[in-house]
Amino acid sequence: MTPRIKVCGITRVEDAAAAAELGAAAVGFVFWPRSPRRIPIETAREIGGILPPFVARIGVFVDMPADDVVRIVDDARLDGVQLHGDEKTDQYRKLKARLIKAVTLGSDTDVMAAATLPAHVTVLVDATDRVRRGGTGRVADWTNAAALAAQRPIILAGGLTAANVGDAIRQVRPWAVDVSSGVESAPGVKSRERLEAFFAAVNAVAAVEAR
Repeated sequence: MTPRIKVCGITRVEDAAAAAELGAAAVGFVFWPRSPRRIPIETAREIGGILPPFVARIGVFVDMPADDVVRIVDDARLDGVQLHGDEKTDQYRKLKARLIKAVTLGSDTDVMAAATLPAHVTVLVDATDRVRRGGTGRVADWTNAAALAAQRPIILAGGLTAANVGDAIRQVRPWAVDVSSGVESAPGVKSRERLEAFFAAVNAVAAVEAR
């Protein structure tokens, strides 16, 4: 099965449109004030409005109070929330949106903890960076990610590019992959050429395995 693709750190209409045209299942809007890819609520709503209904609009948050997240979900018309800080998922029960929790997997203990997250929570595996939190270009621990993916569906993030995503998919077997810096010409500015190469690399894995 070809993994779904989420393109994160979207800040421009043209990048969202390109991602949708190429077959993205989701795009991500970052609402963390310290991110170079931060986007105003109004801009996220505008960009989301041009997307076809089958492309999910995901908001990325870092340790934001649950009530504020609920408000932004409504204001920006989001389909899902990605928690990328130290939040506990049970604090976000009021959300009327799908929930994604980013985790880092540095040990077997981390894998076991992620495996026990509630079933309604989708787990995203990213590289460790407690300062920038994501979009760093660092590669996640694929060995531990594969151990978790054998137990539950995961989204694999962390330093994915057209050059390495094929190997990542073959080793980890994720339900979806998440790319941000790997398809950029600058933070928050996606490259059409790199987007096309990334989608082609993902689809090539499925084509080879279907033979």
